[in-house]
Amino acid sequence: MRKNILILKGNIIYTKTPEEFTVCEHSYLVCRDGSVDGIYRTLPFRLGGNPIRDFGDCLIIPGLTDLHVHAPQYPLRGFGMDQELLDWLEANIFPEEARYEDMDYAGRAYGIFAENLKRSATTRACVFATVHRPATMKLMDLLEQTGLETFVGKVNMDRNCPGYICEETQESLDETEDWLRDVAGRNYQHTRPVLTPRFIPACSDALMEGLKKIQAESHLPVQSHLSENPQEAAWVAELCPDAEFYGDAYDRSGLFGGADCLTIMAHCVYSDDREIARMKEKGVFIAHCPESNMNLSSGIAPVRRYLDEGMRIGLGSDVAGGSTENLFRAMSFAVQASKMRWRLTDQTEAPLTAEEVFYMASKGGGAFFGKAGSFENGYDFDAVVLDDSRLKSPRPLDIRSRLERMIYLADEREIRAKFVKGQEISL
Repeated sequence: MRKNILILKGNIIYTKTPEEFTVCEHSYLVCRDGSVDGIYRTLPFRLGGNPIRDFGDCLIIPGLTDLHVHAPQYPLRGFGMDQELLDWLEANIFPEEARYEDMDYAGRAYGIFAENLKRSATTRACVFATVHRPATMKLMDLLEQTGLETFVGKVNMDRNCPGYICEETQESLDETEDWLRDVAGRNYQHTRPVLTPRFIPACSDALMEGLKKIQAESHLPVQSHLSENPQEAAWVAELCPDAEFYGDAYDRSGLFGGADCLTIMAHCVYSDDREIARMKEKGVFIAHCPESNMNLSSGIAPVRRYLDEGMRIGLGSDVAGGSTENLFRAMSFAVQASKMRWRLTDQTEAPLTAEEVFYMASKGGGAFFGKAGSFENGYDFDAVVLDDSRLKSPRPLDIRSRLERMIYLADEREIRAKFVKGQEISL
């Protein structure tokens, strides 16, 4: 049987490690049956006769992974940025998320989100929905149509949130199980469920214990928030006096990583030594969301330490705490925030480099999905072609410099083509 082969030609650049870029100028990137099958300066004879997509002087990068984004908050980008987290949730986010009980509104809002995500450099994303099961299914249907690889979660909340969006504990668990049955009946190819307790303040011990039972039976991953804001962290200490630290409140219910519970925790701005050690031990993925942390005055996460300790870390747009789904902007914010932390907080923590933030946005976050986010052999063939000819320069630039410039200047106008597991996405 003839293999399905796709060949792209251009300036290929990616990261195997956080320390350096791998650059292959004017080379051929080969996809075989949806996986990377090699990079060649001269195409081998055995591959002759296969069609070649020649993108000239364009840059070809791995697809990017957004480890943390709230789809229902997309209409609120740029609003309420004068508030801190808890006040912002109460005044802006909970009222907006309540709108998703209206399926007409949900369809219009999620349609905009899905279309814009498709046109971005993101090929994979971990997405929060709302507590509403029908609207969550609508979001999953729309994302499935994009061809992007996504995890989507129906949110769970049974305390400390407005009555119009708060669930009873058993209702939340029953709705989650019904949602998972709905998902199983859809036969999605690209869209998968992820358990999504919003955060400890909004989830009772009984709800967390019930979600663990569902997780143990389904083996689903988990996504939530951790140590984002000082007021939030202090509140968790009051609500969970027996927990050693914020993350321990998740771990006591079995929803904090480990071999049987793949987990993303967003933010981790105020994680102490104990929490960091537990995250490292349990293999928890950290979703660093720098723009959101600045917009909501949360702080600057110790990302240099996370990288130096070899922890699992990627980037999140965290819309609508963040203002855009554009992960190039998330990369630039991560560099800028790290410079402020180095200058103002801890001069032992060197600022992040372009290589490091690109690694986080590609291979670092992609690891949550398996072998994704790199052009190493055997990785899923997710690729984005960038045409930076709009950005004129009076002097020649090498490939690394052109990509670094993209980190600060790129938007959907630079994206010429996009592939997920070897399938081209219609832009």
